[in-house]
Parts: sequence; C-alpha cells; structure tokens
Amino acid sequence: MGDTLAGAGRPAPEIVDRREIAAQLAPDAIHQGIAVLAAPLPDVGMDGLCHRIGPRTAALVIILDQATDPQNVGAVLRSAAAFGADAVITQDRHAPDATGALAKAASGALETVPLIAATNLTRSMKQLKGNGFWCLGLDGGGGAMAIADADLSGRVALVVGAEGTGLRRLVRDTCDALVRIPISPTMESLNLSTASAVALYEWSRRAAADPAS
Repeated sequence: MGDTLAGAGRPAPEIVDRREIAAQLAPDAIHQGIAVLAAPLPDVGMDGLCHRIGPRTAALVIILDQATDPQNVGAVLRSAAAFGADAVITQDRHAPDATGALAKAASGALETVPLIAATNLTRSMKQLKGNGFWCLGLDGGGGAMAIADADLSGRVALVVGAEGTGLRRLVRDTCDALVRIPISPTMESLNLSTASAVALYEWSRRAAADPAS
C-alpha cells in the first residue's frame, strides 16, 4: 500500500491504530479508518465569483437563507454540481462549516462548486444584481407565479429559505420576484434541498433548450 500511494510530491501513508485517527478528529467524524491532512479549499468570495463568471451571459447561483443543516447544504451542493450551477452562497453566521458531514452529503461537489459564506446576504444579492443577475426567491405561499412560468434566462440567482421560517423579510424584499413550486395541498412545503433540486432542474432544462445560453 505504501509503495502504491507514495510517489513524487505525495506524502507516504502511515499505518496507525484506528483509535489514533479518531483522537485527531472531531467526536462525530466518520473516518472509516482513513484520515488525510489537506489544505483548505480556496476561498472564492463574491468578488472572485463575479470574476470567474466574467462576460458570460448565462449563469446560475443558489443563495441559501438560514440554512443550518450540513446535510441539507451538502445535498444542495450535490444538486448544484449535477445541474451546472456556478456557486452556492450561505451566510457566514448560523450556517454550517465545510465539515466532514457536509462534504459527505455533497458527495464530491464541495470540490467542484464554490461554497461562499457571505457576511450579508442582501448585500451579496445587490452585488449580484450589479453584475446583471436576476434574483428569484422561492416562496411556496407568496410566490406570484409558478417557477415554470418565470423567466430563467440570462444570469439568475435562486434564493431559497429554510423550512418553516422561509425567506427573511429583507432577503425577500431584495428579490426581484417571488416564484413557487406547485405541490399537492396535502403537503405544506418541500425541504430546502428538495426545493433547490427542483428549481435547478427547471433552470437546466430551460438552459438546454435555449441555444443562446
């Protein structure tokens, strides 16, 4: 195993007792007997995101308002990677860090889709608007139109609130429009990651059908 993994520029693996690995990690970490010391992922930031997108006419980002569950955020990252989103933006406070639980739920998407922690979501939304983005808030109860009827062309920021509380007032007021995902009246709402996945699919379906995107 050591000969296989070690090589030019690679650290040699060290075989230790499983308990030694557990002692180096958080109490709830799921390590399956392997741990790697790695550098943190690059911090893209809002300015870096806008630079990455550059002059492209079509782009999509997901903004999560009050998302506190790492499993949910990881699932959103996975859907974002699957449907071609450019980034997932959360608050820097009251939002989960990029821990092992989040990374596991993301299934590799954390390394391909930037997860940006913004100090102020409304300020970040205004920055995106200044860069040509149209901010659409998902609101099951107050959405004026179904997402299937919304204009999803060009640069779009989909803003998704947490279950129960939904979008905060300032975040809602900063949106350019509110849209809803029609569901059966037997269920009050979809959870944050499921709603994001449905909205991402609708955007990607529309983008695939539009040769100009």
